Amino acid sequence: MVASIHRPTRIIVHNEAISQNVKNEIARLPKGRELFAVVKANGYGHGAIAVAKAARAGGATGFCVATLDEGIELREAGFTEPILVLGVVDVVYLPLLAEYQLAFPVASENWLVQAREYLATTEITAPLLAHVKVDTGMGRIGFQDKEAVLRGIDTLKTLPSMVFEGIFTHFATADEADGQYYQEQHAAFKDILESLPEKPRYIHVSNSATALWHEEELGNMVRYGVALYGLNPSGHTLEASYPLQPALEFVSQLVQVKQVPQGAKIGYGATYTAPKAEWIGTVPVGYADGWLRKMSGFSVLVEGVYCEIIGRVCMDQFMIRLPHEFPEGTKVTLVGKNKEQEITLQDIADHLDTIHYEVACLLSERIPRDYQK
Repeated sequence: MVASIHRPTRIIVHNEAISQNVKNEIARLPKGRELFAVVKANGYGHGAIAVAKAARAGGATGFCVATLDEGIELREAGFTEPILVLGVVDVVYLPLLAEYQLAFPVASENWLVQAREYLATTEITAPLLAHVKVDTGMGRIGFQDKEAVLRGIDTLKTLPSMVFEGIFTHFATADEADGQYYQEQHAAFKDILESLPEKPRYIHVSNSATALWHEEELGNMVRYGVALYGLNPSGHTLEASYPLQPALEFVSQLVQVKQVPQGAKIGYGATYTAPKAEWIGTVPVGYADGWLRKMSGFSVLVEGVYCEIIGRVCMDQFMIRLPHEFPEGTKVTLVGKNKEQEITLQDIADHLDTIHYEVACLLSERIPRDYQK
């Protein structure tokens, strides 16, 4: 999708906010523990390459991505730091993992069987950097019990070029006030670690929520995800250990302002009827930009005034009710500060009954990203 640079709609990403979030977390980490910045999904919608640069400037020593292609993107952009792919990668792509020196998860015995068969017919000389994934209760990917983990590691060590570089798990409820399930997962992973005859280079269990709210002694690396972008992993549930600085601003302009008479209909389906003569502003943002139709009824900021979205959000535009006439070209803030008021990604998530992760990731590549200090 082409970025629409010739319309007055922009996402502004503040690099210093990202760097500072990394610095604040590193300052809390025990000596010797590393921070890998999670820049999957195009940096949670912020832009993977720019975010990775800002995170590195803040002290990140490696990166996590979701897919092989995301890892290749970082390598081809010149990043030489360790990169871990978090999702399962088909064994036919082992040559690419080796070529680009991307670490990857080993999550099942079946994958190892396929890898053995593939490597029997394909010569790979560069090391294959494997991280054994343990499913301690997330139910997503990973070996489910200690015996399976130990068998998997033994098999892994017999495969040509394969290096047992890491072992990890993921906590399902680290962002919740009730810590019981977290403790169950923690105990399960600790039991597995204690059974290993040798430890790999990387042991990692901490996502953003774990790093913020749990004194985690098991790992030596943090996968710093949503907090990197200044977003609280728990939403409203828990207070962050330090001020998180939101990195994303989303702005546009009024492209038309008009007064409509009482009874005028607005938008597809004519779902809104003006109860009196009103000033209506049109904003060039729509659901093709990730600004969903369900945003109808939400408000954006114009000159520090909350202005409600009326009618249905269109693919490329939406309409707002203005308190009075504003000049065309007036700034509209969808996310960020405008005079004394502010709209956050969490505010949008609350309106949509979802999480801010999803809101950020939905923001389309059609919106240009401008990177500022």
